[in-house]
Amino acid sequence: MGTHVKNAWVRAVQRLESEYLSRMGMSLPIAALVIVVGADLLAGQDHFLTPGIVAAPALAAITVNWQRTLFISLLGAGIQAALSPYDGVTRIPDRDVLLGQLFAYAVVSVFSVYIAWRREAGAKAFTAIASVAEAAQHALMHPPEPRVGGVRLAVRYVSAADAAQIGGDLYAVLDTPHGVRALIGDVRGKGLAAVQTSAVVLGAFREAAYDEGGLAHVAARVDASVGRHVGTGDFITALFAQFDKEGSVELLHYGHVAPLRVSADGTVETLEPVDPWVPLGLAGMVAHGEPPEPWRVPLLPGDVLLLCTDGVIEARSPRDHTFYPLAERAAPLVAGSCDDLDGAAERLYADLLRHAGGSLSDDVVVLLLSAPSA
Repeated sequence: MGTHVKNAWVRAVQRLESEYLSRMGMSLPIAALVIVVGADLLAGQDHFLTPGIVAAPALAAITVNWQRTLFISLLGAGIQAALSPYDGVTRIPDRDVLLGQLFAYAVVSVFSVYIAWRREAGAKAFTAIASVAEAAQHALMHPPEPRVGGVRLAVRYVSAADAAQIGGDLYAVLDTPHGVRALIGDVRGKGLAAVQTSAVVLGAFREAAYDEGGLAHVAARVDASVGRHVGTGDFITALFAQFDKEGSVELLHYGHVAPLRVSADGTVETLEPVDPWVPLGLAGMVAHGEPPEPWRVPLLPGDVLLLCTDGVIEARSPRDHTFYPLAERAAPLVAGSCDDLDGAAERLYADLLRHAGGSLSDDVVVLLLSAPSA
């Protein structure tokens, strides 16, 4: 399931939660009223247990909207008024007890209605922000189809800031006149600045991927765009890939996590760059040296190219604080999955979550690409 599918599941869960609260949310405050009234009647006259009704508005504040919270508050006040003669409150010469009870109940009721209103307003604001963030993520990433040109693919994109749904990791897979070209990258930093930098990188890559004849020229244009539009000191690790010949893939490294090649027989090989280079945006800090050249590696039918960001390999286990052993886990999770890359990506992400104890502290992109068919 891609990020857009994940977001659809989140919205579905939110709708179910809303429906559950609308149907069952009144049960807690009403149950509190029934319990207090029953206890008061069973205790007999002159025991004065009705102050416990103050729990009902407080429960309503966290389970229903402000209108229903107000209704519960008024209902509780009416019940207390009705039981006052039975409890002997009206026969107490000093009415300070009664006035204190009413004042405390009124204060709690007012605050409960206010809290319910704020909670409801916050939920609406969060939904609006999440919708805008999802639209921005779609506009920025353009989630690809399961097949681009002759290349099958599957991707998992998860932002550590889950409410935002977008972060500093990026990817793109394009079918161009020069073959299928892919990019995966990781922006230094987080938040809005990282998203803006991602937009610069992806925009430059989408233009250059169609115009430039060589992968090195594509990367050079992206690097130049980063130098013009991204602040000094910021950088982006990146890995470029080009599928232009059957049986192989061309790779170009800019300080990113090395890719893995997972063969159909379960062999996993880390494809270390022949000519490693600094991340995008840092070329000006290199005193000498030429920009990197692409290198070509075999990628046969049945092989899977596994690209990821450092949020994967740096995910720590809460039990022993070890990093996620991607190269060790990839074989049983990915090998032989060319016809079901989406299932392999789902298994890999689920295994990563288990290792990390159910939550991730950094953005994560997992991109699986299979060799072009004949």
